Amino acid sequence: MPIEDVRGLYGIVDLAGDATDPRPLARALLDGGARVLQLRMKGAGASAMLAALEELRPLCRAREATLIVNDRLDVALAGGADGVHLGQDDLPLAAARRLAPPGFLVGVSTHGEAQALAAADGGADYLGFGPIFPTRTKANPDPVVGLEALARVCRRSALPVVAIGGIEIEAAAEVARAGAAAAAIIRAVNEAPDVVAAARRVGAAFGGLPSLI
Repeated sequence: MPIEDVRGLYGIVDLAGDATDPRPLARALLDGGARVLQLRMKGAGASAMLAALEELRPLCRAREATLIVNDRLDVALAGGADGVHLGQDDLPLAAARRLAPPGFLVGVSTHGEAQALAAADGGADYLGFGPIFPTRTKANPDPVVGLEALARVCRRSALPVVAIGGIEIEAAAEVARAGAAAAAIIRAVNEAPDVVAAARRVGAAFGGLPSLI
């Protein structure tokens, strides 16, 4: 994946349970301009995640979009994804780099400036940073870091920074002005009455696809 693809809406196909069809949401996010899709299936087994990847991979290939797996490097490699996104409690970045083939992307969620700079120095391809605002999509969220810390990390790192955590569509422009390359938004986009339009509004805040509403 060209690193410039981390721009605008970082789409997240967030599935609860093992039986949800990922394709309708994925299509809507792609139609809305997302160039990256992350498969997020907290608590799901490897087989269910692989089945979801089988559905998502052709969609992403047809749109030349990048497919990332949350947390699970083994599933990402086995399922032919383009990369993995690791949390602080997942496989360490150095170990992931040893296992991943050349060109395989590794993103890291970070929750403070020291973590962000360590991940950048350790060979991450992009940084997730947050939560920028209070979030309802994590059971035990990290402390809110805010826009000022986001701006400092963006200034200090040459890597693309994806803002995460509690971002409403109306706040996407603030996140972009702070220097973030993209915003990862679950609830405000995925649960919007019109997912395509919501995704386009986020992309417009980052200078991507124009808003249709």
